[in-house]
Amino acid sequence: MTESGRREFLATATMLGATAAVATAARAQRFGNPDSPPQGAVNAADNPGTTNTVVGPQNPALADQFPSAISPPPTDVDALPMFWASFNNAHKRIQNGGWARQVSKKDFAIAESIAGVNMHLSAGGIRELHWHQTAEWSIMTRGRCRITTLDAQGRPRVEDVEAGDLWYFPAGLPHSLQGLGPQGCEFVLAFDDGSQSENNTLLLTEMMAHFPPEVIGKNFGVAADAFQNIPLHPRWIFQGKEPGDLAADREASGVAQGGEPVIFRMSRSQPVKQTAGGMIRIADSTNFPISKTIAAAMVTVKPGALREIHWHPNADEWQYWMQGQGRMTVFDTGPKATTMDFHPGDIGYVKKSLPHYIENTGHEDLVFFELFRTDRYEEVSLSNWLTHLPPALVAEHLNIDVATIARFPKGGPGVVPV
Repeated sequence: MTESGRREFLATATMLGATAAVATAARAQRFGNPDSPPQGAVNAADNPGTTNTVVGPQNPALADQFPSAISPPPTDVDALPMFWASFNNAHKRIQNGGWARQVSKKDFAIAESIAGVNMHLSAGGIRELHWHQTAEWSIMTRGRCRITTLDAQGRPRVEDVEAGDLWYFPAGLPHSLQGLGPQGCEFVLAFDDGSQSENNTLLLTEMMAHFPPEVIGKNFGVAADAFQNIPLHPRWIFQGKEPGDLAADREASGVAQGGEPVIFRMSRSQPVKQTAGGMIRIADSTNFPISKTIAAAMVTVKPGALREIHWHPNADEWQYWMQGQGRMTVFDTGPKATTMDFHPGDIGYVKKSLPHYIENTGHEDLVFFELFRTDRYEEVSLSNWLTHLPPALVAEHLNIDVATIARFPKGGPGVVPV
């Protein structure tokens, strides 16, 4: 090789080496930080004291609950509409016999399909006889409750429910709720309309007070003055005597065989998916036939485990967080990706078909409910999809080798262990 050729070869090698180094550095910079300019705290690496620290007025107790909002992961980009809300800061309406607080579309704009109510009834406390223009679904979270209802064929039901049980009342069907001893009960209601409110319920007392007394008397075949002492204002929640024996109440109400069950023992049902990382139980019209407008999943995630990346193709997802803590990232077109932290009593909402995961970031089991305004539960698992494609096709998309793809979990585990 001539001297000039040698110099040209070395120059070319140096240039290629520099190019490779730049490319390697670029890949290293992009790994886990896909956007340009990069997102997150990396932008303040050279000046953290002035650009990445909140020094003005703040509420540390609140800020400490949302580390993913204060310092988002670098994969977050742009911002999705707020998908976090909570019963913890919802206004509580308190009456003798119980209380209630609610989060509807009025408070939580993204939640178009479902509104939620958290309610407590003391032992003997009564949520007065009423009905809704929407269906009502509920999960009992504490204590015991006696429910009554009447179906469209005129068949009554009287049931006792306890923690872990569901009930479902179709739209327009009348019902009541009453706390049982010793501690009464607490539960979360969900309505299949994001605009529904506990304050626009059809109440027995309000209706009776706004029909002419002579009409009421004629309706029941008694003298009008028999109703002279009816309440002139709604009772809504009030203290009553604790109900007695369930069998006696059923007999007095004329309960007979027939009709669809209105309760489902969710916590006693068999999981549809279970791994060392947790489990998923389902209640929809396939195993709880009366629940034709709300499908539900009860999810348990062990510490450090992951509710796998997935999405729901048939409905928005409304979440109620019961126990533990976790974080959720939601992805949308744009691209947009936002991560938020959740705790007991919080509510999450994910639009139909948007991929998301939930990671247990605490030291105890995470338990939450997923609710959907639909008659059946549907889910698309990312790992299940990618393991049912030609491996070479996936490898070309993701620049990974086929051997790595072969280790992906198959069948959609639901919850991925640590």
